[in-house]
Amino acid sequence: MLQLAIIGTNWISEKFAQAALQSEKYVIRGVYSRSLAKAQQFGAPFGAALFFDSIQALGQHEEIDAVYIASPNSLHCAQAIELMSAGKHIICEKPMASNLAEVERMFEVAKANNVVLMEAFKTAYLPNFIEAKKTLLSLGKLHKAHLTYCQYSSRYQKYLDGENPNTFNPAFSNGSIMDIGFYSVAAAVELFGAPSQVQASAHLLESGVDAHGSVLLRYPGFDVTLSHSKVSNSYSTSEVQGEEGSLILPDFSECNGFELQVRNGERQSVSVEQVDNSMMYEALAFAAAVEKGEMDTDATQRSLTIAKIITEVRRQTSVVFPADSE
Repeated sequence: MLQLAIIGTNWISEKFAQAALQSEKYVIRGVYSRSLAKAQQFGAPFGAALFFDSIQALGQHEEIDAVYIASPNSLHCAQAIELMSAGKHIICEKPMASNLAEVERMFEVAKANNVVLMEAFKTAYLPNFIEAKKTLLSLGKLHKAHLTYCQYSSRYQKYLDGENPNTFNPAFSNGSIMDIGFYSVAAAVELFGAPSQVQASAHLLESGVDAHGSVLLRYPGFDVTLSHSKVSNSYSTSEVQGEEGSLILPDFSECNGFELQVRNGERQSVSVEQVDNSMMYEALAFAAAVEKGEMDTDATQRSLTIAKIITEVRRQTSVVFPADSE
């Protein structure tokens, strides 16, 4: 059993803690927060007994094997490097860091300290998404794909009211492409690999981050269009088109099922069994890598490719973070 500590006391940390326990691979031993009271309040229901308001103290504690990081994006790199240098394995919420340079540095530190570093991109590990990826082989030659993820942020009204929530604050390396848009980029990389060309556009808020945007990924013989937004909702499906048929994904991020529409008109719905807390599968994958004692090279390359694309998207759309100059 892995002795796990959690950084962050938000809803996603709670969901991952539940998933970790459900996987039966972890014991929740510790929680870090800037407030010890919040750490104790969060960790008590999960049986945590160790509480920290110092990353250094967390890293030095011998009873912690691994750490799940769900702090603001801008903090991921420094926290992960501090903890990996102390010998802790890290599963880090997406996006792994503010830019490609930080992600590269994080993997260098992981290798130097012989620990596992994994990005918490759950979609790639979902049973239905794995089945959907296999189905690509039946589509024939691919020509078009459209992946859309647009979700009105619960924090947007606060921004409109003149507040400065992390969600729309460049100081925290945030915005649409770093949050909602990540899923579309990451799913495209998992399905198709690294593109040969990236073209991006976005609409920026006065704060300097993108509210919504589009990305065109070019591959030999076909294009992938990505739509992302934190200021509007989308109810359309995502789709991959081939000469022999199309793969229809109603909600690829959770991927509770998909449909195959073949060229002759036949339509097949596919859904395999999948647990309700979809974060359990990434928790299992991380535990397996730690038990094996080495990082999954495909997952590592995926994270590097995603970071490269998103960094290029921000360059093209003029979204700049303080972390970019550090």
